[in-house]
Amino acid sequence: MAGVWQQQALALDARFNAYRTPQNPQFRTLYIRRRSQLLREKAAEEHDPLMRREYLKLRSQLLSQRYGAPAFSDAGSIKSRTASIRSYSMSRTTLDNFDAPEGRITLLDVRNRARRGHASGNSLSPKFDLGVIPTYAAEASRAMVGDKTISENYAFAGMHHIFDQHRKAVMRVKFAHDDKSRVATCSYDGTLSVCQVIPPPATVICTLSEHTNAVTDFNWSLSNDVILSSSLDGTARLWNVAKGQCLRIFKDPLGAEVLTCIFQPLNNNLMVTGNNKNQVNVMNISTGKLVKGGTSKALGRVLCLTFDPTGRVLWSGDDRGMIFSFLFDLQSGKLVKSKRITVCEGHPVTSLSSRSWISREARDPSLLVNCGINALCLFRVTSEDGSLQLKRKFPIRQSCAHIRSSFCPLMSFRQGACVVTGSEDMCVYFFDVQRETKPCVNKLQGHSAPVLDVCFNHDESLLASCDAQGMVIIWKRELR
Repeated sequence: MAGVWQQQALALDARFNAYRTPQNPQFRTLYIRRRSQLLREKAAEEHDPLMRREYLKLRSQLLSQRYGAPAFSDAGSIKSRTASIRSYSMSRTTLDNFDAPEGRITLLDVRNRARRGHASGNSLSPKFDLGVIPTYAAEASRAMVGDKTISENYAFAGMHHIFDQHRKAVMRVKFAHDDKSRVATCSYDGTLSVCQVIPPPATVICTLSEHTNAVTDFNWSLSNDVILSSSLDGTARLWNVAKGQCLRIFKDPLGAEVLTCIFQPLNNNLMVTGNNKNQVNVMNISTGKLVKGGTSKALGRVLCLTFDPTGRVLWSGDDRGMIFSFLFDLQSGKLVKSKRITVCEGHPVTSLSSRSWISREARDPSLLVNCGINALCLFRVTSEDGSLQLKRKFPIRQSCAHIRSSFCPLMSFRQGACVVTGSEDMCVYFFDVQRETKPCVNKLQGHSAPVLDVCFNHDESLLASCDAQGMVIIWKRELR
């Protein structure tokens, strides 16, 4: 309970943080970090729960009298929460069409379906074979990692550092591949930042500022030496991280705003972009030209892209609530449109994340999807052509903001598997996708605006989150 109270007190202060010394943003960062430190030090002390509630009530009243009602206040969220519930209930019909008719899939169901597939000659390929049979009583394997629970493993609470160099919303935050020290961000102020968070003190290494409009997305290359970014200025750009220089500019073939970009995971000489004219484009980085046959159309503005780990299936999400799967030819870069999946018509799909395995003991190719229906959706990938079936939904606040989520990077022998997501209620949520009841295993409060993106470093010792007011928080794991 002490940890919950600590988070509530920090969240209350964070809501008013933007109003403190508007001419001195460095003080605001210092203040909220010191506040977090003091709360952690006092969290272990025993206090009457009634006293804590009374403290929060009085603190809220004093802050409101001093600064007025914050832009993202609890009072102002009541109506939006009601509207969100209504939106969620209206969208259930579309989503429920993807639910398995028998409900939860059991191990016996999987085995029976596999047998029927072999009998009919339609067995799954090696890519989607059963592999290791899931076991939920793997005491020996869990003992290998100290037998910690999922909740204990993802007990992030303390703030390692806060960055607030961006003047507008930070849309993406990503740690470099296999690197726990460098993190990059992109913002609607038209810049990208590359930061060093370990060893302390955390610093901004360089700022990439040649885009002439908002930066919408970016990706690290596999070697972490270059960054690919997309912008509303109609270009994608390739940056040298070490020198902080723009290496190449790629203009959109239609002159449209570029909303998302991604490297081909097995061939970083190819990249894919999505624009606001419903088009997905594959481009050759060496030549700067559009790949022949590497163009396809979605129904709406292309907001997000992701590859499966093999690089052979590409999914796109658009602002009309659709996910398209494309077959990607690794030799030529040609795209072939495969499947169309309706998540919820009229509600934008803002984030896609792919994973081949849920845990070491349960191979289950999955796609994690954010859509504006006040729910985080987990889909099962059912075939090699990118077909999807809804598996789980987790409640979050998302109706209009561009919220993103992520699989936790490490697979362990623990029972359970975790995903993390931002939310419009200014919180970061951790969900155990294999827990049937009460799947939320942790909730971080500290932002004063909707949390737009979240990302772990490679060993899960740090978590980065960014929000709609330009703040980036680096959270550290709570050691037990």
